[in-house]
Amino acid sequence: MDVLEAIRTRRSIGKVKEEAVPKELIEKVIEAGTWAPNRYLTQPWRFFVITGKARQSLSRVMEEIALQSGLDINSEEGKKKLYKEKNKPFRAPVIIAVAAEVTDNGKAMRLEELGACYAATENMLLAAHSLGLASFWKTGKACYHPKMKEYFGLKEKDEVIALIYLGYPDMERKDAHRKPASELTKWV
Repeated sequence: MDVLEAIRTRRSIGKVKEEAVPKELIEKVIEAGTWAPNRYLTQPWRFFVITGKARQSLSRVMEEIALQSGLDINSEEGKKKLYKEKNKPFRAPVIIAVAAEVTDNGKAMRLEELGACYAATENMLLAAHSLGLASFWKTGKACYHPKMKEYFGLKEKDEVIALIYLGYPDMERKDAHRKPASELTKWV
C-alpha cells in the first residue's frame, strides 16, 4: 500500500473481532513506531503489549482511577460509568500502550520527546492499517493519571500518551472528509 493512500484511507475502527492477532503482526506494528523521527535520537518511546488475561489488570487500574474521580457508584449514572471504564480494556484483543520515557540528556526538550512518541503512534496506526488490522487511538483522563504511570512502571516525568486498541475489523471503514490543505495553509 502506498504511504499516501494509507494516510488517506486509515480510519479509527472502534469495533473489532475478539480473534487473536499474531505476535508477528504486533511486532511489525511496534517496529514501525521505532522508525519515527526523534531529536538527538533519544528514542523515548516505550511499548507495553496487553493481551488476554492481562487486560484484567488494566481493567482494575481503570476502575481504581474511575473510583478516585469522585464517581457516585450508588447512582445509576455512576454505575454505568464505572462499568464502561472497567470494560474498556476488553474492546480489543490487543492494546499497545505507548509511553514517553523522557530523557535526562538536557538537550531534547520534554515537548520534543512527547512529539516523537505521537509520531511513533501515527506510524503504528498506519502500519496496522497496511497489515489489514483495525486500530484506534485512545487517551483521556485515565491515560494521564498517576496510577496509569505506576501500572507501567514509569517515572513521574514520563507520560502514557496513547492506548492503541488493535484487532481485526468488525465494521466497515467509514469515509472521512477533511478541509482542503489550501484552506489551512498560509504561504509566507
